[in-house]
Amino acid sequence: MFSFICLLLIRICIASLLRHEHECLALFEFKQSILDQSHASFNVGGFQKLDSWRKITSNASDHDSDCCLWDGVLCSKKGHVIGLDLSQSSLRGPLKSNSSLFNLVHLQMLNLSINDFVGSQIPSQIAYLKQLRSLDLSSSSFSGHIPIEISHLMKLTLLDLSWNSLKLRGHSLESLLQNLTRLEELSLSGVDISSFIPPFLANFSSLKSIDLEDCSLRGEFPSQIFYLTKLKFLSIAENRILIGFIPEFLNNSLLEHVDLYATNFAGSLPQSISKLQYLEYLFLFECNFSGCIPRSLSNMTRLTFLALGQDELMGVDPSLPRRLSFPVGLEVCEKRSMHDWIVKLTKLELLVLIRINIYDEILPALANLTKLSTVIMRSNFISGRIPSSFMNLTQLKDIDIRGNQLHGQISNSFSIFKRLEQLHLEHNNFSGIVNVDTFTGLPKLSALFLGGNEMYFVATNYSNVTLLPELEYLGLTSCNLRKFPSFLRFQKKIKFLSLENNKIKGLVPEWFLNNTQETLQYLYLSYNSITGFHGHPHFLPWVRLKLFSIKYNQLRGRLPIPPLTTVVYDVSNNNLTQEIPPLICELKHLRVLDLSSNNMTGTLPPCLGNLSTLLFVLDLKGNKFHGPMMNAFTYGSLIRKIDLTENQFTGQLPESLANCTNLEFLALGGNSFEDVFPVWLGNLAKLEVLILRSNKFFGAIQGLPNSSSSSFLKLRIIDLSNNGFCGQLPEKLFQTMNAMKSFDVGKSSFMDVELFFNPRLGYQFAYSMMFTNKGVHREFPHILKVFTAIDLSCNNFEGHIPESLSDLHGLQSINLSNNHLTGRNQFNTFDNNSYMGNHGLCGKPLFKECKIPVIPTLPPTIKEYNSFLPDDKIDWIIIFLGFGSGLVIGIVLGNFLYARIRTILKANRLWDMIEPSANTQTDEKKDITATAYLFQALQEEMIIQIANCKSPKEIWDALKTRNIGVDRVQKARLQTLKTEFEMLMMKEEDTIDSFTAKLNDIVTKASNLGTVYDQPPLVQKLLSSVPHRFVQIPRTIEQFADLEATNLDEIIGRLKSFD
Repeated sequence: MFSFICLLLIRICIASLLRHEHECLALFEFKQSILDQSHASFNVGGFQKLDSWRKITSNASDHDSDCCLWDGVLCSKKGHVIGLDLSQSSLRGPLKSNSSLFNLVHLQMLNLSINDFVGSQIPSQIAYLKQLRSLDLSSSSFSGHIPIEISHLMKLTLLDLSWNSLKLRGHSLESLLQNLTRLEELSLSGVDISSFIPPFLANFSSLKSIDLEDCSLRGEFPSQIFYLTKLKFLSIAENRILIGFIPEFLNNSLLEHVDLYATNFAGSLPQSISKLQYLEYLFLFECNFSGCIPRSLSNMTRLTFLALGQDELMGVDPSLPRRLSFPVGLEVCEKRSMHDWIVKLTKLELLVLIRINIYDEILPALANLTKLSTVIMRSNFISGRIPSSFMNLTQLKDIDIRGNQLHGQISNSFSIFKRLEQLHLEHNNFSGIVNVDTFTGLPKLSALFLGGNEMYFVATNYSNVTLLPELEYLGLTSCNLRKFPSFLRFQKKIKFLSLENNKIKGLVPEWFLNNTQETLQYLYLSYNSITGFHGHPHFLPWVRLKLFSIKYNQLRGRLPIPPLTTVVYDVSNNNLTQEIPPLICELKHLRVLDLSSNNMTGTLPPCLGNLSTLLFVLDLKGNKFHGPMMNAFTYGSLIRKIDLTENQFTGQLPESLANCTNLEFLALGGNSFEDVFPVWLGNLAKLEVLILRSNKFFGAIQGLPNSSSSSFLKLRIIDLSNNGFCGQLPEKLFQTMNAMKSFDVGKSSFMDVELFFNPRLGYQFAYSMMFTNKGVHREFPHILKVFTAIDLSCNNFEGHIPESLSDLHGLQSINLSNNHLTGRNQFNTFDNNSYMGNHGLCGKPLFKECKIPVIPTLPPTIKEYNSFLPDDKIDWIIIFLGFGSGLVIGIVLGNFLYARIRTILKANRLWDMIEPSANTQTDEKKDITATAYLFQALQEEMIIQIANCKSPKEIWDALKTRNIGVDRVQKARLQTLKTEFEMLMMKEEDTIDSFTAKLNDIVTKASNLGTVYDQPPLVQKLLSSVPHRFVQIPRTIEQFADLEATNLDEIIGRLKSFD
């Protein structure tokens, strides 16, 4: 028996050793299959983790042969490999489905994070590892679809697939997570999930951490998740269409970190938020919260990171009109309340308060928050001087107080911030002379932005260049510079430089080209008088350049070629000549190419069409290009805007444009294209603007699908003027224009392309166009997304204006002038200019009156109704309603007429025939008499449409139904006026009187439509609209006057006296 037991034990040991050796061999095979030693530098030191993994041989030492002793390997007491941590191990190569890794069936922990699996998919064989408790594949260059087989790993407590190029397609987040009820940590940040968060996640009682940042989540966030009793970390940031609200809190929450940045969360912040007694990190920035910031925040004394408010795009074009109608978000409702609660948060290290209506008292209130390292309070109403107490915050690394109303001089006192890395003071009212020496003694300063003030920056006087900080980001926009700052000779790390809107003339100096060749990535030189570059190079020298903007200068000669790294290339509004070099097509990272408003010539290189798979914007307007438009737009095109207006292009439109499925804006006006109307463009589902004016297009607009099609659904602006189109107006086209059938009264925004180079640096390209509005052909430097317009003028259209146009309730501008249209009684919401030059049209708003219709053409039954009315009452009704004066005309009738009809019927005791009460009895004579009154009050067009109604009540109901259009048209007109109000800006050549006349015209028209502008918004509009020559006046008034108590006439007087 004893020998039998010994034999059994020996067999067990041998079997165990064999199993152990089998797992060691599997590990070594995995190493060999995936490791590329030539990439050991991927993470210095990380590769050493695999040095101990040696091939098992008969001569191997005990240490070498026992994989349980290898770095990163954890074994159980029985010798099974249960843990594998190869994070940051410089692994490079695909993870294949037949990998020996999946033979380690006892694995409970697998960490392959921060490696490079070269875009391979996560194999579905991961499900073989059924004992897994922890799976971390984050930041390892996986791509493709997440295998749904992960949902079979039911013992998982940690799942981290974050920051890979992964997608969850064909299955929802619900399908992935439904079996993983033991999860404690869930991180899928950066994964394209594109689905809702399943409500059952609120039942996963073990959850401690949820990290779903930037996952394209949609739907509503289940608010019950906030109540998970073990939850400490919650981040759902950068899911911009995810809606939700913050619920009332109880006392048992363990939450330490809440990040809702850039979501669509809304509502108010509950006072009970202060019950989150362990909370250290609260980011509610870039959401849609509103109402007062709760004063109970002062009880959250553990807070170290706090961010509230809403921002604008980083890098926004400074020429954009300011003070558009932004929604009211979080705000400080009581001026003193900010001081009261902010001073108690003494552990704060980061404070972000953006666009929340804070005032002067905030800066002194920070004096005791000595742990602050970051203060970001841009776009508020902070005025006055920077208080000396602010200098107590010696730990500050980042100061961003741009976009306020601070004034005074920038003093040397900033040198006290020895740890300062970033300083943003732009767009305030700082004045005086600022010497570069002001910023000596700041050894860590890497970003300095001073632009948009009233200062003079002196860059030539510096006592010791060795004391100047080594800057990487420098913004000196509008600093009255006359040449390139000479201190840049000693700056060897410049990545970002903005010298826009200065007075720099001549060539970009040689020393600057040489000094920045290896480092410069973003260069803004627009709005100067630069004529070229030293040596007139054919290629720009900056090898890492991503953004180059030098618009509105005086560049001459041929187009310089930027480096292959270029993403944005804007040389518009210069004097460049010659052809586009084909080498431009080699720029494989290019997203924006703007060569507009130069004197360039020649035909376009054929390869330019191929760039559509890369480009977002192609703008070549205002040159002398000729020949056919480039072709070869390929499938998968990313291009959103094409503008070729005002050139000399000929021929037909290339049908390969149909591949540009992301196209929003197509402008080809002012050329010599000769073609029929391109009906096939209707398949471009995102097309909003189509401008074909002043070409040689011809023929009837036909071949359009029926009104139920998806053709041209988003089209908001169409200009076909000055062509040879003929036939009937395109009624089917009007029927499909859904974007014009309603109007948006929400936040105004512009059409643009936004690019983000990194989380703190963005670029915005605003769409612009030339368009005729109210008889004036002018440039729209920015196109509001609520603006709608149709221009079919100067063609050969004929026939009646189709009634389907009346369904376009959001239409703000229409021009049908100079055609051959016929008919009467046009849309009263537009003026005479919209219809003039059509000799067959009559009736208001045209000055040409229509002949009074002949009564015998009315149906016989109408004459019979007249016999029930005495002659004197017929005359009285006609005079009372103004029928003889032509007042009652148009497609629809207004409330004015209805009120009068109601008065007449009530005076003759006939109103109960229209709105019968419970006691109303049938009376045929009264019924017929009421009908006769109604018929006498209406025009022929209306009578014909209601002649088949059998009772006065039916007639009245029909009239009321048609009257719905009046309200819609009035609202559309009101929206047009609001848009005009927002867009109205005073030009340099305008006088005060001429501008205020335009302003008063809008105000008067709005008043007639029921909207009254009070004095404060009119004062603000005037102050924000004046050109540069008045810049001192608005700033003085805004600083020292009570704008709520100031009237428009007073401001006009002060401006006129200054002028």
